[in-house]
Amino acid sequence: MRTQAPPLTAEQNGQAYRAYFETYCTGLGTEPLFLCGDSLKVLTDLPPDSIDCVMTSPPYWGQRDYGGGGIGLEETWQEYVTNLSAICGQLKRVLKPTGSFWLNIGDAYQNKNLLGLPWRVAFALTDEQEWVLRNDVVWNKVKGGMDNATDKLRSNHEFIFHFVKKAKGYYYNVDAARHQPRQSKVVGERVVSATGVSGVRYRRQIELTTALNAEEKKNALVALEAILTDVREERLSDFRMIIRGVQRATHSDSEKVSGRARELKEKGYYFLKYHPNGAKLSDVWDIMPEDTQKRKSHFAPYPEDLCKLPIQTTCPEGGIVLDPFAGTGTTNYVAYTSGVKSVGIEISPEHIKHARERCRLLL
Repeated sequence: MRTQAPPLTAEQNGQAYRAYFETYCTGLGTEPLFLCGDSLKVLTDLPPDSIDCVMTSPPYWGQRDYGGGGIGLEETWQEYVTNLSAICGQLKRVLKPTGSFWLNIGDAYQNKNLLGLPWRVAFALTDEQEWVLRNDVVWNKVKGGMDNATDKLRSNHEFIFHFVKKAKGYYYNVDAARHQPRQSKVVGERVVSATGVSGVRYRRQIELTTALNAEEKKNALVALEAILTDVREERLSDFRMIIRGVQRATHSDSEKVSGRARELKEKGYYFLKYHPNGAKLSDVWDIMPEDTQKRKSHFAPYPEDLCKLPIQTTCPEGGIVLDPFAGTGTTNYVAYTSGVKSVGIEISPEHIKHARERCRLLL
């Protein structure tokens, strides 16, 4: 049984987009709001500092006509970068200081030359609009489309950029971006970490090495016992111990550039500690392109799984997600299933119709 009215749709009927948006923000429920119109025009009408998370995939330049006109149909790639940057400038205005902007963008060729459009856009945003780029994620599509070219490799990835307005203070739920940790166990009287570390090997290495003096060996053994206690009492899921003269320093052995190298020189050891909630996910995501929705009029491969981690990590409880190129509502659908409000801007009324139908599947 439907418990709420159908989500509002702002058509170009004379009422300001801002009025629809503000009414939606103060209402109950998390059914998405769809605003029909040109992204730049709609965004200009929305209030500043009102969005928690932007997740979007704009139309690719010169590759598809999604219907309704709009961005991606420019004569040159330079115009495309300029137009997309203008929209991103408005996104920065409407984004809260604690907010995040995730941009999935595809590349294109011109005269057999790969243009590097994702990075051209990213550099325009960081250099000209002072966005802070926190991550460049590689979306490995696992299985890509057909490629009949005989003089290059098949393209099978896209970039997703994570931008913020300021370098510190933005919302980020890092625990939502962790693997489920493996658990330590107790074997006899010994605690054994998730990767099989019991401390026996490290104790033996400390005792036998000639690279540590007697005082350093004593301190290393005390520190090792303390960290094994942390594992035993589940304050730590796992660790590695780097001992001077036994293991190589990680990353760099130069004390000028590496704090760990300095620690190794001064103390004779250091620990690499694994968080009890698990290791963070990497910036390479293996996600299959969308091919299960059986959509009849929209051909973007933008999958639901691509939206989940950005929303889970950067949209707080009670926050609002925005997609300025909503298409058939993938971002909004994921936001709805995650229990947060969302706004989708889309120039095509037909696509909005499909998006609304899609989001009603859970009602």
